[in-house]
Amino acid sequence: MSRKKKDKPILELKIETIAFEGLAIARKDNLVYFVKNAIPGDLVKVRALRKRKGYVQTQLLEILEPSSDRITPLCKYFGVCGGCSWQILDYQNQLQWKKRHVEDAFTRIGKIVCGIIYDTLPSPKIFNYRNKMEFSFGASRWLEENEIESGNEITNKNFALGLHIPGRFDKILDINECHIQPAIGNDILNTVREKALSMELSSYHQKEHTGFLRNLILRYSETFNNLMLILITQSPQSENEKEFIDWFMAYLPKEFPLIASAIHAVNDSLSPVATGKINKVTGDDYIKENILNVTFKISPFSFFQTNSLQLNQFIGKIIDTAELKKNMTVWDLYCGTGSITLPAAASVKKIYGFELVESSILDAKTNAEYNKINNAKFYCEDLHAKDISKKLEQFEKPDLIFIDPPRAGMHKNLIKLLKTMQCPKIVYVSCNPATQARDCTELSDIYDVQSLQPVDMFPHTYHVENIAMLKLKNGIE
Repeated sequence: MSRKKKDKPILELKIETIAFEGLAIARKDNLVYFVKNAIPGDLVKVRALRKRKGYVQTQLLEILEPSSDRITPLCKYFGVCGGCSWQILDYQNQLQWKKRHVEDAFTRIGKIVCGIIYDTLPSPKIFNYRNKMEFSFGASRWLEENEIESGNEITNKNFALGLHIPGRFDKILDINECHIQPAIGNDILNTVREKALSMELSSYHQKEHTGFLRNLILRYSETFNNLMLILITQSPQSENEKEFIDWFMAYLPKEFPLIASAIHAVNDSLSPVATGKINKVTGDDYIKENILNVTFKISPFSFFQTNSLQLNQFIGKIIDTAELKKNMTVWDLYCGTGSITLPAAASVKKIYGFELVESSILDAKTNAEYNKINNAKFYCEDLHAKDISKKLEQFEKPDLIFIDPPRAGMHKNLIKLLKTMQCPKIVYVSCNPATQARDCTELSDIYDVQSLQPVDMFPHTYHVENIAMLKLKNGIE
């Protein structure tokens, strides 16, 4: 530890609450302290690190007295990995805090008068729920303090397969078990690591941009109980590298029969994004999932919600909130691959999906055709464009609009369009209640927020989805 850090003051703090981004909060001497890996009720010892305007960042040193709500995390990497930061909080409390964060975003910060605020919809599974895991190979393995201090020889420090350390793009935590992916994923992860090590293959070095192995992606279908595995590498050069690819494509699926699709992709770019040009395919070049009786073909790098079991409840709740009718015309803005559009199509006359990402629109069209859904049409449009109003005026005016934007929320040009259109109902879905509340405040002169429904798609994290029902105020036409 550096002398500079040692000189920082050490304090005892009582944790009072949790901020939206998952950091615990304590107050002392008119200052706010942010503490990682603590929960309300904990008495903690911290080192004050950086003072900012109105708050102080800290390093947790010790739990002096644990909160009565604190539980032992299941994961041995807790606190190092950076994911699942709420594993120390029992699940019912997680649900209550997620509801509170949604409520605070709208009523306390957004100053919006809301109708009903429902309890958070719990996930059917709180472990082994993720249908997609993205692992990285790395040439710089993260060394834990006990490993460094042990005095023992450190092995394999130039090879890791696991997850990025928060804030360190170049460091990979080598893991052999992740409790939020299907159990078979851990067996596959360890088998791939052992094979790569036995063949003395190199991992990608993020700073030097050298090395062969880059990413391993696992996608799982809950409905069909099968897997897609994607190996991303630099272009193979040596015989060993080519042999490893052959093993991955031919022999790994035989060892794990649930693997329905094995894909090798090449990424020779400097981009750290886990994608590449598909080189080889064993089996199908897609995986299938069924949501509310609609079967989705999911291509290797396309977006799909990562909690399939909860997605059925989530989409069902969105559709129930909308109170769809057979004579309705509906728009779905930021439709993605049609995860709302296609299940909703069965309950309406027409539904139009709009999305900027062309590959998502192509997937949506493919899935509409595959499911013989003829009343759902998809269009590639930039919903943030200045002329978006002109581009959409050719379509039949909707009776209801679904909106599911990225975390940043809606663009001012789209908000302006919505205020001009004055659609009778909007169902606004968001993974970021803060920007959702901000947008609803912008619309509050003509829309009332009738209800809020938090949904837990990501157990053991602070992330929460929220469904807001907006209705045009009485007297506005």
